[in-house]
Amino acid sequence: MPAAQPVVTEVVQWQPRKVRIEAVGTSRALKSVTVHPEVSGEVVEVPFSAGEKVEAGQTIVRLDDRDQRLAVKIAKVELEDARRLLNRYERTRGSGTVTESVLDDARSAVERARLNLDRAQVALDYRTIQAPFDGYLGISTIDSGARVDTTTAITTIDDRSKLLVTFQVPELFLGQIGQGQPIAVSTWSSGSPDHTGQLVEIDSRINPETRTFAARALVENEPDLLRPGMSFRVSLDLEAGRYPLIPEVALQWGNDGAFVWGVNEGGSVTRISATIVQRVQGAILVESDLPEGMQVVTEGTQRMREGLSVTNIAGL
Repeated sequence: MPAAQPVVTEVVQWQPRKVRIEAVGTSRALKSVTVHPEVSGEVVEVPFSAGEKVEAGQTIVRLDDRDQRLAVKIAKVELEDARRLLNRYERTRGSGTVTESVLDDARSAVERARLNLDRAQVALDYRTIQAPFDGYLGISTIDSGARVDTTTAITTIDDRSKLLVTFQVPELFLGQIGQGQPIAVSTWSSGSPDHTGQLVEIDSRINPETRTFAARALVENEPDLLRPGMSFRVSLDLEAGRYPLIPEVALQWGNDGAFVWGVNEGGSVTRISATIVQRVQGAILVESDLPEGMQVVTEGTQRMREGLSVTNIAGL
């Protein structure tokens, strides 16, 4: 029996294939609205400036509300009158001087007066335009004395504590990404990923023209360095299947393609076909029948032939 040939081997490990998707994303604020008045009127106060941060419920524009304030006072007086009349009728109830129908009419009058007060209060509230949520105000062209109506854009409000970044993903990766998956985004000025986020929405349709689908990620913006409308370079790392990982020097080439020399349990070598899937920093992911944990020859491959006994001089 010929002596076993000395070789150096390494153990096969299976690893997922990593795929990086890069795309251009466009951002919008977490919440964003253009503020319009509910009613027409004259502007009497604009207590804000562009770029100012406001809280939900804070007044940003006030319209002339003198008529509405008077209407509220009148409605309150009418409600008090209706209540006093109802109380007078109820005190005499049972004496026979007031019928049940009269009492019912008095109760209805109180209810109508209460509704009129509510309607007057709503009309008054409409004269004060408030921020619907916390955010930053945009530029406005409205000044005191201007007349506005329901089509007039007062200003914009953006909650930019977080940004929603939308980008396109090739349909090939449909089903390989999901909600909660992390992404990295970078501005075009910085180049390197300096912000992180996670996927929150995936579109339900494929665009038949571009063969892509839209994905949306939520990106934190606590330092307030980013702005809605900015574009970003989006990077998304995926894992697409598991493959054997072998050193580059283990891959050999023959007339019928690439192969490796695998070491059987008995110490003999066998030729196993392999197809390159991806190069990974001095190693290669291959599509092959190599089981995990099998040793492959990395040095001494020139002397190999099918069934040759080998010994690992590196002790691996």
